[in-house]
Amino acid sequence: LFRSPDSENQQGAVMLSGNKLFCERDDRVLFQDLDFNLHEGEVMQLRGRNGSGKTTLLTRLIPDITARGISVSTIKHAHHRFDIDTPGKDSYEHRKAGASEVMVTSVDRWALMHENRGKDEPDFDTLVSKMAPVDLLLIEGFKSYPHEKLEVYRASVGKNLLAPEDDSIVAIACDGALSDINRPVLNLGDIPSIADFVI
Repeated sequence: LFRSPDSENQQGAVMLSGNKLFCERDDRVLFQDLDFNLHEGEVMQLRGRNGSGKTTLLTRLIPDITARGISVSTIKHAHHRFDIDTPGKDSYEHRKAGASEVMVTSVDRWALMHENRGKDEPDFDTLVSKMAPVDLLLIEGFKSYPHEKLEVYRASVGKNLLAPEDDSIVAIACDGALSDINRPVLNLGDIPSIADFVI
């Protein structure tokens, strides 16, 4: 049960219990037992062989989707060790000295760097919980997680489709015709149509 600070004041109160909302003002009930549900943003994952163009597709999709008023964030899983900081910078020296987390901030952006320091990499849900809520989260990597996936496929890469072995792939964006596929096939060059499908 949540009760607003005004609840001690006889003039009005807003109370939340479970998913029921109650509001009164000047001893008059404005509404009660109002049902509501909070929905997490949509999640879509991109899968594809190396060189298929996942990142290229993402960077073309994001402007189209955000132009529609839909907020987007991305998360990328790296299979190798990486560092976004530069030796010699103050933030790098803070981490090198043993800081668990270092935040760098300016008028344009802020970034939080967290050191695992030998601990297991956080799972996907833990990582996402540290991000601000958005309408759509686009994922590159985390192929073992069971989110709906869009496969990016180019025949020129010379490797087989992933879709026949992955039931979580719900559609394929490719640069040519495909046969014997029981999922939607999207033209890799038609960004608006792919955006329509994703959202």
